[in-house]
Amino acid sequence: MIDLSEVTFIKRIVVGSSNPTDLQSEERIRQAMALINRCLSDYPKGKIIGVEKSFSILQIGEHNVVLQWTTYHIGFMRRPTWLEE
Repeated sequence: MIDLSEVTFIKRIVVGSSNPTDLQSEERIRQAMALINRCLSDYPKGKIIGVEKSFSILQIGEHNVVLQWTTYHIGFMRRPTWLEE
C-alpha cells in the first residue's frame, strides 16, 4: 500500500476518445495500455491512486455518438527517469 503523502509525481494517462475530432485508434489505445503496464511494473513502481471514467454523447445529424474514456492517475514516490513528458 502506498501512502499518499509519499507521492511526489503523478502521471495521468487517458485511454479512449475524449475528443470527437481526434478519435483514438486501436494502436494508440494499445500504446496507452502498454505505458500503464510499464508504470505499474518497472522501477520505480507506480500505484494507481485514482481512476476517472467519463463519457460524452454527441448528436451528429440524426445519429448519437458516444465517446468513452478512462483516465488513470498513477502515483510515484519519485519521477521515473524513463518516463518522458
